[in-house]
Amino acid sequence: MEPTFVLVHGAFGNSFSWAPMQRELALRGHRSLAVDLPGHGFQAAFSPAYQAPQDLAALAAAPTTLSGVTLADNVEHVCDVVRRASEHGPVILVGHSRGGLTLTGVGNTVPALIDRIVYVSAWCCVDLAPMDYASTPEHGPPSLNETNTALVGDPRKLGVIRQSFRMADPDKLASLKAVLADDCTEAEFLAYLNTLEPDENLDVGGDDARAQAGTWGRVRRTYIRLTRDAAIPIALQDRFIAEADALTPDNQFDVHSLDSSHVRVLVHPEDTAAILAGLAK
Repeated sequence: MEPTFVLVHGAFGNSFSWAPMQRELALRGHRSLAVDLPGHGFQAAFSPAYQAPQDLAALAAAPTTLSGVTLADNVEHVCDVVRRASEHGPVILVGHSRGGLTLTGVGNTVPALIDRIVYVSAWCCVDLAPMDYASTPEHGPPSLNETNTALVGDPRKLGVIRQSFRMADPDKLASLKAVLADDCTEAEFLAYLNTLEPDENLDVGGDDARAQAGTWGRVRRTYIRLTRDAAIPIALQDRFIAEADALTPDNQFDVHSLDSSHVRVLVHPEDTAAILAGLAK
């Protein structure tokens, strides 16, 4: 039976992030389903204060649909999607960036329902909890910081991380493009920013976000390395792969590499779609 690709977005994203990839998969004869994690997509909180002209003071106090949403909520939501999709054939679960945390949780929970997990430059925590990787040499200094982002409000009071992706500061935009999409055009980069949502949930999980050999470790897995990625450095991607392979030496990552930034694979998905189509065989 033909598999269904279940696609999980990264931070501040939504199912729309995968539209170009779904087009390419469809043209290759494959079906796919892009997930909106809880509080994302048409459930996202877009305040009038986020519109133009922006009112940053009002935006800093605007309510959110993500307060209290946890990684466990994301995992439960995707598990439900996988259960339904698996009624129609094999499921290949694909995630980008922070979406990898959800992939691992789903693999820990319903391994028998997943034919393969595919991490596209995505978080795959094995030896450490997610926050602990921030202090590793492979992670390095945060590439996304106050010089290239526009944090709005106090995350502790809002219960979410809130960003204004509609900033117009040319220096911040240039610095952010260098981190996320140095191989995209200016127009592509700005179009991408306008698909993002201002809020992301705070919780990334603790030890419960780590891959478990007895469950997740039974599922076939693929890692697509993005060698130009400055948001998740290639050294960190390789650490994820090495730790996972050491956890389950009899079931190691099938590894592919693409010369791509963090975002280009979403804007120009042809090479990634070709890899996915090959896995479907």
